[in-house]
Amino acid sequence: MKRILSLVALLVFALSSLNQSMAQTTGNTAYWAYIEKYKTLAQDQMYRYKIPASITLAQGLLESGAGKSELATKANNHFGIKVGTGWTGAYMLKHDDKKNEKFRKYNSVAESYEDHSKFLQKPRYASLFNLSMNDYKGWAKGLKQCGYATSPTYAEKLITIIENFGLHQYDDYTSYYSRHTGA
Repeated sequence: MKRILSLVALLVFALSSLNQSMAQTTGNTAYWAYIEKYKTLAQDQMYRYKIPASITLAQGLLESGAGKSELATKANNHFGIKVGTGWTGAYMLKHDDKKNEKFRKYNSVAESYEDHSKFLQKPRYASLFNLSMNDYKGWAKGLKQCGYATSPTYAEKLITIIENFGLHQYDDYTSYYSRHTGA
């Protein structure tokens, strides 16, 4: 009888673990699809602007809800960039820190990625470019320190996304450079 109870308990535990694992995998399907779809775009931006692809992907995933947020679907804005000064393009109104804030609207996701890279070229973010391309933790903490987001846990969220999905593998600048230049 003890043996049967032990087997039943083991079976229940195994099924519970399997269900939990499947739920996590299913919940992450949108994240994996987003990574597959935009990893090359993030690496192209890394090559051109020296921003780690892992950071770009993690920010895109976080800010756009893996491309599913209203801002991403209606404005192609994957990074939560607000209008700010100097923006003359289209915008979308959305409640964020305040009511009816203006967020940049793009014609394509590629345009959003490009603008994100240019946005990080501002003097406010200059200290980030002193960091190694492989220092995603430093970049994540630096983005928070430079005021990219208001969430007190922004850096930790980016780091968790990068580590959970192995995004740091896309930061191999040397390998990417040699594949695209033949060097």
